[in-house]
Amino acid sequence: MAMSGWQGLKLVVNTINLSTPAGVLVGVIGRARFSRGPRGLFYATGYRLNFPVASAFTIGNLILTKHDRAYFDERPILVQHEERHSWQYFCLIGLPMLPLYLLAAGWSFLRTGCPASRNIFERLANLKDGNYTERPLQPLGKTLSQAFSGLRSRPRGQ
Repeated sequence: MAMSGWQGLKLVVNTINLSTPAGVLVGVIGRARFSRGPRGLFYATGYRLNFPVASAFTIGNLILTKHDRAYFDERPILVQHEERHSWQYFCLIGLPMLPLYLLAAGWSFLRTGCPASRNIFERLANLKDGNYTERPLQPLGKTLSQAFSGLRSRPRGQ
């Protein structure tokens, strides 16, 4: 598959900065199957772990999903969204992206009750392309009440 010079540079840099190798390690731990995707990306399909909770997620130039390869073939807009995340790894010199993403997800959750809606990384990757809905800001008390009510409603021992 053809790739531009910039995409080739991103592939090399995301390998050197260890973000793509970290993605491969996560994929191996999750017993995924690896294949080549478009524009210097790789797919890890059949991912078996339940974390993170997402239909697809990206580490370096590797997009992971529990689904099979057809999932990506049928969702080119989602692949573009995930490719934008691979550029974020490039720009942030790799693995610093992970804690920064978690901070942004936490901020978004506190502000909206959703880890994506006000997450700068998801917004820059285009929320809609990632199948996210923008939620309005809400008072912190409401967010905390929702979070703790979910915990209280679980049966004991879980």
